[in-house]
Amino acid sequence: MEVKALAPSRWMKLIPLAFITYSLAYLDRANYSFGAASGLARDLNITASASSLLGALFFLGYFFFQIPGALYAEKRSAKKLVFWTLILWGGLATATGMVNDISALYVIRFMLGVVESVVMPAMLVFLSHWFTKSERSRANTFLILGNPITVLWMSIVSGYLVNSFGWRWMFIIEGIPSIIWAVIWWMMVTDHPKEANWLTSSEKKDIEEALLEEQKGLKPVKNYAEAFKSPKVITLAFQYFFWSIGVYGFVMWLPSIIKSASNMGIVAAGWLSSVPYALAAALMVIISYYSDKTQNRKGFVWVSLLIGAIAFFGSYLLGASNFWLSYFLLVIAGGAMYAPYGPFFAIIPEILPRNVAGGAMALINSFGALGSFVGAYIVGYLNGATGGPSASYIFMASSLVLAVILTLVTKTSSSDVSTTHIAN
Repeated sequence: MEVKALAPSRWMKLIPLAFITYSLAYLDRANYSFGAASGLARDLNITASASSLLGALFFLGYFFFQIPGALYAEKRSAKKLVFWTLILWGGLATATGMVNDISALYVIRFMLGVVESVVMPAMLVFLSHWFTKSERSRANTFLILGNPITVLWMSIVSGYLVNSFGWRWMFIIEGIPSIIWAVIWWMMVTDHPKEANWLTSSEKKDIEEALLEEQKGLKPVKNYAEAFKSPKVITLAFQYFFWSIGVYGFVMWLPSIIKSASNMGIVAAGWLSSVPYALAAALMVIISYYSDKTQNRKGFVWVSLLIGAIAFFGSYLLGASNFWLSYFLLVIAGGAMYAPYGPFFAIIPEILPRNVAGGAMALINSFGALGSFVGAYIVGYLNGATGGPSASYIFMASSLVLAVILTLVTKTSSSDVSTTHIAN
């Protein structure tokens, strides 16, 4: 059977929009680490344990509205949902720079997580309406590239902003772009190919037919309750929980770890903090390409996470004896943890039909949010309690090993869905 080439314009029109949107979301959740390392705690009289809780509180809020966000995006409109959340999270991020007491900061951090919780599932649903199975790992990767690339430039820019203007203006300046971007998003995006005036009639038809055709090979699932009981969905949710412990323990506290271990200033720590994300961006593109080419998802995920665990363990063994070699291993760990995001998020739409895939991805991402909370809080706590990062390296390495084991035991063939209900 001849496979039609689908409209290449989708990549140039939609992927930059998705990338920038997720980049802005990630900017407003990751720059807290620079505020924490640059006077926020001192100015607001925040203790080490309270600072860890504040860093982690975002992810507790992030947990709650994943599934409602996916449901709204699938049943109604990802475009509308993302538009309003862009405005709200830009406002909350800017408000972070205006707080004068810790109570207000607790509320803002939690609400920022609530607002941004809908973005990831909404964007994954949005891309699944435009890109087919053979394209999905790459499409997801270009979306999630907004994560490491944002942290890369944010680590440099935030260091300079804090150094020049202080932590308050860093938050204010970095919150405004989201509000401006909301207008651009609204003007440029349509939820489905059939609504796009930049596609020809035949291009719209080809995309819709290709997406419908791949649904025929999936065993129907009646509703979300059935999907959530699938052993593979449950296993992937716990896998992502442990994986996220490693990722966000790393993201939230890397600037503080480097600044403390190297005795460098915040600008130098910012430059060093950016390097793992440059490696991550390159690895994500390479791995997503080969994952789509080979249709191998699971193998790329577990191997990458195992490399990350080994690198963390190596940093632990080195301790404070060799900063630069330990730093090199941290770069490897960061790159390896990010590398398999594209293949991972391509798994669910390939094993569950569209009527439940968005909700399943949201459930899995919710568990990731809990893992992020645990990682951000415990890594911060361990660093403060022990006076160094060694204990947190072991904690993150152990979490990644558990994620590797859960990946290996997960069956990712569509035949594993244990229900014969007819899809709605």
